[in-house]
Amino acid sequence: MYLRMARRFLMETDKRLLAKAAWTLGVRGLWSVHKHKRRLKRGEFFPPFIYLSVINSCNLRCQGCWVDVGAKQHRIELDAANKVIAESKAMGNCFFGILGGEPFMHKDLMKIFEANRDVYFQVFTNGHFITDEVAKELRRLGNVTPLISVEGSEIVSDTRRGRGGVYSDTMNGIEAALRNKLLVGVCTSVCKTNIDDLVRDQWVDRLIEMGVMYCWFHIYRPVGPEPNPQLALSSEEQRRVRQFVVDTRVNKPIIVVDAYHDDAGNALCPAVTGFTHHIGPWGDIEPCPVIQLAKESIHDQQSLADTFNQSEFLRDFRQVTAEHTRGCVIMERPDLLVDLVEKHGARDTTARAKVIEELKAISPRRSQYQPGDEIPERSFVYRWAKKYAFSDFQTYSKHFDTAKYRDPDAARDEAKSESDLPIL
Repeated sequence: MYLRMARRFLMETDKRLLAKAAWTLGVRGLWSVHKHKRRLKRGEFFPPFIYLSVINSCNLRCQGCWVDVGAKQHRIELDAANKVIAESKAMGNCFFGILGGEPFMHKDLMKIFEANRDVYFQVFTNGHFITDEVAKELRRLGNVTPLISVEGSEIVSDTRRGRGGVYSDTMNGIEAALRNKLLVGVCTSVCKTNIDDLVRDQWVDRLIEMGVMYCWFHIYRPVGPEPNPQLALSSEEQRRVRQFVVDTRVNKPIIVVDAYHDDAGNALCPAVTGFTHHIGPWGDIEPCPVIQLAKESIHDQQSLADTFNQSEFLRDFRQVTAEHTRGCVIMERPDLLVDLVEKHGARDTTARAKVIEELKAISPRRSQYQPGDEIPERSFVYRWAKKYAFSDFQTYSKHFDTAKYRDPDAARDEAKSESDLPIL
């Protein structure tokens, strides 16, 4: 399988782009994680991977979206983005996730890539703005991989994303990127309506046939102003997705990204471990893209390094959530986030200014933490890579307290049992 994958990468992508990715993501990426580990030993902190939501605007209105896509457009301007990237590079970082809204609606997005040719960018996009012209420019730059979201079959995708024709426009964007031999990924937010269509060998085989080099199966989070909790997966369905990911890694010549588990299958949250934090369109420094709360901003006078080291809010977020959860805190314990806001005076970083109400309205449910049902990696390559570069960095081993963990499934079963008791 590994030989087939190597052959695909050598034959189906631009060799210059492949070499750039291997050096920046492989060699320098591992070095950035190594520097992160050394900082932690010294009692210092700076995440080795940063998400930048460069704009809030989007051409779609997806179910479960947490971004203020309908609000007045706001973006991280070119100078501010370059400053964040420069300060991160000074700490050893070389890989950035670019989100929106829809990032390609940012008028200076290509200028950001051009100004930072020595690092690599992964752009989370719906693909609608990737024309042949855009793809050719990305190929020239050589430091960008588009991660294009597909949310199901044509009917399901159009329903999930708010209008007709979305699926075909997305596929056109994928095809344009592939025609220009970009390193292309496809991601899916797995939910009730697309799990049977996309979490299956036939879908992965189609991606491979098209020329897609990696895929990413996110778990749908019922958050935002219209959370649609009926789309969220059950614990059994989440285990099914995890098993599929582990099996696909040893059976198919395609990279499968996973941001939720270590090599032994133990659940983790990259924001809690400190592997990554997020910067929103207004410049607010947040734990992750879906947790829209902050105390600090990139527009503050102090450096980014000082902010990460001195932020009591972010430090407390990592410790408190690691004590009580091992999965996604916004799904399992949204009340902890409300408590952190009250303790630190953190602000709602959205335009709608209703995040606290939304958090209080969330019904806790299990996320990737499935105690007793851990599924370890079968692939020795993924086991090694995760053990070195995507572990819990001793966060959970230091802080997690099983006595403080509340199992949402058990609580729901108990509540149901009590409601079924006869009324005397």
